[in-house]
Amino acid sequence: MPSQTKTVRIATADGESEAFAAFPGDGERHPGVLLYPDAFGLRPVLEEMVLELAGHGYYVLAPHFLYRDGPVPLVELPGHIGEEARPEILGKLMPSIEAHLTGGQVERDADAYLRFLAAQPEVADGPVAVTGYCIGGRLAVRTASAYPERVAAVAEFHSPVVASGPGGLHGLLAPITAEVHLGHAESDLTPEALGELNQALDAAGVRYTSEVYPGTVHGYTMRDTDAFDPEGLALHWGRLLSLLRRSGLTG
Repeated sequence: MPSQTKTVRIATADGESEAFAAFPGDGERHPGVLLYPDAFGLRPVLEEMVLELAGHGYYVLAPHFLYRDGPVPLVELPGHIGEEARPEILGKLMPSIEAHLTGGQVERDADAYLRFLAAQPEVADGPVAVTGYCIGGRLAVRTASAYPERVAAVAEFHSPVVASGPGGLHGLLAPITAEVHLGHAESDLTPEALGELNQALDAAGVRYTSEVYPGTVHGYTMRDTDAFDPEGLALHWGRLLSLLRRSGLTG
């Protein structure tokens, strides 16, 4: 049965966040997935990805996490984001992104998004999955760290893990009880940095897979950018769906 879609508005501690939601139109309850977009935010390609995941039996919610600075689109985007346009667009977005990463905004918003999912009649009881792309991957990991009892699986793609807060990387990773998948772009980190990250995951006791997707560059899942890699996108779907099944989140 085709997925149902809707644009929703989620009350947060700091205002109201627009979000795109999709879920199977079968009248049943399905596991929830919180999907954080990349830096370019909600746009047609993200809606396609939300619909793709919903079609596998999930209620998927993708928020406009930069809502404090305005509605979608925060910055006008071309139909295809080429490398020549990328620096200017990111230059406009980075002040908003950097501000969002401070002051507990990520965690306050995540609480609102998770509460919204839990309240939906189409969402099954129990923990959810969180996934993210680029900056959204950082938000996904921080969500799993802040709310371990509410997140059963977390995935981030082309988004190297970055520590935040006084506890450093261990402080970020240690609270996580979810199984984690990290799908790194080949250009995102050196072998040495990958080894250090995996050691930190081991030390924190996280159950994880940490994999470099061959031949990919940062942004490989996004078909509206020059970074898009069809094989990388397909591998991403396989790894994400396998993670959800292993975590007991079956659609």
